[in-house]
Amino acid sequence: MCSIKYLSVLIFAIFVSGICAQDPAISTETPKGYMLGPGDVVAGKVLGEPQFDFEATIDADGKIEIPFVEKPVHAKCKTEGELRNEVTELLKKYLKTPQVSLRVTARNSRPPVTIYGEVRSQGKFDLTRRMYLLELIAYSGGETEKSGGMVQVFRPRPPICAEPGQTDWGATSADGSSVPSRMYSLASLRQGREEANPEVLPGDIIVVGKAAPVYITGEVIKPGEMNIPEGGLPLMQAVAMASGMNREAKTKEVKIYRRKPGSSEPQIVAVNYDQIRKGRQKDVMLEPFDIVEVGKANKSIGQIFMELLTGLPGRIPIPIRPL
Repeated sequence: MCSIKYLSVLIFAIFVSGICAQDPAISTETPKGYMLGPGDVVAGKVLGEPQFDFEATIDADGKIEIPFVEKPVHAKCKTEGELRNEVTELLKKYLKTPQVSLRVTARNSRPPVTIYGEVRSQGKFDLTRRMYLLELIAYSGGETEKSGGMVQVFRPRPPICAEPGQTDWGATSADGSSVPSRMYSLASLRQGREEANPEVLPGDIIVVGKAAPVYITGEVIKPGEMNIPEGGLPLMQAVAMASGMNREAKTKEVKIYRRKPGSSEPQIVAVNYDQIRKGRQKDVMLEPFDIVEVGKANKSIGQIFMELLTGLPGRIPIPIRPL
């Protein structure tokens, strides 16, 4: 009876271990350490053999010179451990059991990432680990209220040691003169779309763009400039941002002056704001650099007559004598 019980437990354990072994979510991959590049400085010491000590700068070809070693050693895209092992093997020609220590004394091959534009803290960041665009914007204090919701990432140099997922964007023009760049939406970043949140590489230049302005003038309480937020700016929202219209505003005909491509004369769009407010017409989405003009309504005969009777504002009222 006991042997049957133990056999059942053993079969169950083998079944469970088989499931775990097939689990694709478990990853045995370990990230590589810092990979060397041109400009980095490495220092090596050999225990008890000071004549073999060295300090070398990796040249443009990715190589270093080591004492007593005839040919330059290729160091580019190797980790400290990989380079130390190679140097140890080379020195075995001269020493029986060389004990080599090697470390990077200056990391000059990875320029800082620059971020500016509509973020709260512009500046440069030295990357000491993998970082992605949304995380870097957060480190910069996030975007300001004037942000237009779009981020442009310039990549003036290809990755030194490309890893899986890190690709050279290439030039954006046929002659290769333009700096490669890509545009990303902050809305897509916040939605967690992986393709919209790229890894930031050393030397990248990140610009968080400013929202395009529109202007509202005339019979509104607070005329002036306002920015188109992410997602667009409807006319009703723009009027609300201007604290609404005055009582004398001409609401049946609001004019929008819009830039016309290839022409110095603007396109004039007349909108019945009354109909939009009542839901009888679709709201108008404003475009960058639109000028919204809210005119003054014509006075009715009754209004003119009352002004004559009571006097215009700032003038002496006309006295009315009793009959």
